[in-house]
Amino acid sequence: MPDEKNAASRDASRTVSPEPDIGALERALRARRFAVTAEVSPPVATDAAGFVAHALPLRGVATAVNVTDGAGARTHMSSLAAAHFLARAGIEPVLQMTCRDRNRLALQADLLGAVALGIRNVLLLRGDAPSAGDQPDAKGVFDLGTTDALAMAHRMRTERTLPSGVAIAGEVPLVLGAADTPVDPPADWQPASLAAKAAAGADFVQTQFCMDLGVVRRYAARLLDLGIAQRLPILIGIAPIPSARSARWMREKLRGRRSRTRSSSGSSAPPIRRSRASGSASNCCSSLLRSRASLARTSWRRASIPRSPK
Repeated sequence: MPDEKNAASRDASRTVSPEPDIGALERALRARRFAVTAEVSPPVATDAAGFVAHALPLRGVATAVNVTDGAGARTHMSSLAAAHFLARAGIEPVLQMTCRDRNRLALQADLLGAVALGIRNVLLLRGDAPSAGDQPDAKGVFDLGTTDALAMAHRMRTERTLPSGVAIAGEVPLVLGAADTPVDPPADWQPASLAAKAAAGADFVQTQFCMDLGVVRRYAARLLDLGIAQRLPILIGIAPIPSARSARWMREKLRGRRSRTRSSSGSSAPPIRRSRASGSASNCCSSLLRSRASLARTSWRRASIPRSPK
């Protein structure tokens, strides 16, 4: 009977220490498959039902859904709570966390809380300056920059300790994201910030909106030439535009985006005309994602639901 006992012992060991589940985004990143994420902003509310209903059209069509953190330096429901509600509804979230509102202690606490709630995908950001929001006298924290925050989170997951040396009980299976802004690279351009984020432990990058395909191609080609895109998946940000009003708001208000617009010399794209699109931005985004198979082939692409203009 020793063989049966040994087999039972091995089975028990496998039961006690199972292979941790991984999410759809992490599977896509590991396999280098086409991945699409969307983005939603939590409400200024204490009831998440409407927020979840707004995001439900994205379930099953987006690989994961970003949850913004105080977008525009304005108060919304906690991104951690909102991401938890999406996860409960069967939508894989990407939790956005800004350094604007948290010192290193709060960042560490929220990272542990996210893992405890089953949230693994985290996009670490600097955050919009408080002066850009509707409470401009608020003080930004900025204890850590995004590269330092990424390095801290990476050490937490690999060493399972806090920076103080205190051990973390349990696994810390974070999937860490960073942000970048596509540029039309000059001959001597070096993506120093992006390279630093990759070295700090980023697993993927999501960019600001860029609807200029020429810029995207040249940006991507340079990242390939430099060997960055081969080791760090890049999700290019694009946006479904449900109305001319939304397009004008994005052009005037959205920091970091790139789009083809009419210049003072009169060149570039024709002026924005009224859109015939109807329905919510989430339905617009969902329709775009459902038809992605007919889009031109690109390695990685991100679609986001634009915040409604005020």
